[in-house]
Amino acid sequence: MAGTTRRQDRMHLGVFVQAAGHHVGGWRHEHAQAGAENLHLLQTIAKLAEAGKFDLFFLADGLSTGADAHPSMITRFEPLTLLGALAMGSTHLGLAATASTTYGEPFHTARVFGTLDHLSGGRAAWNVVTTSYETSAANFTRGKHPPHDQRYQIAEEYVDVVKGLWDSWDDGAFVMDKATGHFAAPGAMHYLNHEGEHFTVKGPLNLSRPPQGHPVIIQAGSSGPGQDLAARTADISFTAQQTIEEAREFYSSLKGRMAGFGRAPGDIKVMPGVFTVVGRTRQEAREKFDSLQRWIDPASAIGLLSQRLGHDVSGFDLDGPLPDLPESDQIQSRSKLLREMARREQLSLRQLLNIVAGARGHRILIGTPEDIADSLEEWFIAEAADGFNIMPPFFPGPFQDFVELVVPVLQQRGLFRRDYEGPTLRDQLGLARPASRHAGT
Repeated sequence: MAGTTRRQDRMHLGVFVQAAGHHVGGWRHEHAQAGAENLHLLQTIAKLAEAGKFDLFFLADGLSTGADAHPSMITRFEPLTLLGALAMGSTHLGLAATASTTYGEPFHTARVFGTLDHLSGGRAAWNVVTTSYETSAANFTRGKHPPHDQRYQIAEEYVDVVKGLWDSWDDGAFVMDKATGHFAAPGAMHYLNHEGEHFTVKGPLNLSRPPQGHPVIIQAGSSGPGQDLAARTADISFTAQQTIEEAREFYSSLKGRMAGFGRAPGDIKVMPGVFTVVGRTRQEAREKFDSLQRWIDPASAIGLLSQRLGHDVSGFDLDGPLPDLPESDQIQSRSKLLREMARREQLSLRQLLNIVAGARGHRILIGTPEDIADSLEEWFIAEAADGFNIMPPFFPGPFQDFVELVVPVLQQRGLFRRDYEGPTLRDQLGLARPASRHAGT
């Protein structure tokens, strides 16, 4: 597909890091460096990503666990602490982590992401999640898990408060003028004085304004309320679609909502997840994938599928069709995607389980570097995506394959950068630094 590029911009790439791998059986590969608490491995991934000129190192997170959870989700480092460590060994790579708006406080979130932005020289990103699974509620003194739409109402207010706190101090507020005795310029501090339905926060934040003004905000919800939250507040949308038609519909829907919030379509970058298996030949790639599939434990994979569907399907016939299930209140968009895929492709429950065990509903690409590049280019040119979050089956080998084999093809086609555009994540994304709400007052 080389030479078909019509867009004037270039695609963006992130690596979605689950240290035990995205495939449920990937950790069993002889070359996998399994373990979500393996700092050396995480440093290696960050170095590979920066060598490949990736925009983003992306860490998901969760607030509950269990012995039957995905291997990357059983245990994991607290993400902000980890990213602070990775900031010291990188210079341009964006550093993104998940923090919940349902189980957290805006002041804490504003402070930790603002601090990471300072420590990294302007490379922090916050993945805003509402926390889908009700099992998390048992770890917090909050009573019952709020319903879906209420979680998004809380998130709207939460993000507003965090952004307001990041504007607590004017840019250049700390003049440290020894002659006048002014450490901070007079009038440079602003109280937030927020009193809302869910939060009361006076402020100010005890941290100067972050280098990016506001750290980059990522939002992963694809439901109606999720799209509204992204259109209003986010810089990146991390999403999942299976077909180019679905992806174009989502892309158009999300970008079409932007004007209603006073924003331009280019103010948000749509970056769906893509699970990739790269081989020097198609046969080699297929053999790699087939070997991964042989490590699937149906008993544990059915738990993962049940989680994504929001309903326990362990009692159904694996060789029968997916039963009719009511809409889940936990993870609506992913449940809908999987149910529609099962109907469209007439998948048995076992076939759906095998897909989810690999990529949890994200698109799976298997082939040569040119095959993978062709597919990414097709979606990019068709305005189905502005970039992609790459999801290797395990680390570091398959990610190194992508960096060393696929990235050069994208660069040769003029689809991806050969060098970084500037020091901050907003520079890489082509996003303006937001002005303070107090500028000019």
